[in-house]
Amino acid sequence: MATYKKRASKDKKGKSQADRIEEQSTTAEVFNTLDETAGKTEAWVAKNQKYIFIFIGVVALGVLGYLGYNEYVQKPKEQEAANEVYQANEFFQDAMNGSAATKDSLLTLALKGGEGKYGLLDIIDDYSGTKAANLANYSAGIAYLNLKDYTNAIEHLSDFSSDDPVYGAVAKGSIGDAFMQLNQPSDALDYYEKAVSHSTNDFTTPKYLLKAGIAALEAKDFAKASTFFTRIKEEFENSTEARNIDVYIGRAENAK
Repeated sequence: MATYKKRASKDKKGKSQADRIEEQSTTAEVFNTLDETAGKTEAWVAKNQKYIFIFIGVVALGVLGYLGYNEYVQKPKEQEAANEVYQANEFFQDAMNGSAATKDSLLTLALKGGEGKYGLLDIIDDYSGTKAANLANYSAGIAYLNLKDYTNAIEHLSDFSSDDPVYGAVAKGSIGDAFMQLNQPSDALDYYEKAVSHSTNDFTTPKYLLKAGIAALEAKDFAKASTFFTRIKEEFENSTEARNIDVYIGRAENAK
């Protein structure tokens, strides 16, 4: 007679009693592991709570200190610097917009001060880290460039930092101008390229592409010069720099 083997009973989801026991065992193991981990964490916290509270206190003091410094030290310093630099900026603007006869004397006043007021150099020294001091570095660099003091022009323009598409590009391009006057075309080329890559616009980009091309010619990098001049022709055909650009392209191509 054939024998009949009784199957293990299953629940509605098709799981046998053995499967359910195994699942319950696995779940229990997971919870036991979690309990052990939580217990170890609690023990560690209890053991090191002194140091944890010290760390939290240091962080809190740091945040409060920063906020306090910003509110009660930096903001008043910024305001004071903005007030003190006003006269120097007036001298600088008058020099750049006025006649050549008074330009040098006004630039000197802008740099060193006059009428009992701070000059740009005073602002840079006494209000370091402020926006006014940063802008003073730009103005001082341009002033020195116009006064033909190229070393100081490079120093102050290098200390100026700005994401502004025009001011940032002009600062880098003006460093290039200073290096050209010092007969260092390779260094000038480096900064003209930085001026070009700083931003793309119809004012500074063709201007410094042309200067970069001329510096590249001086540095005997004729292929690079041709690339700069060609870009002016292709991308800035309506610019002032594009008027005689074919002449420059011809010079670069013939010199290769």
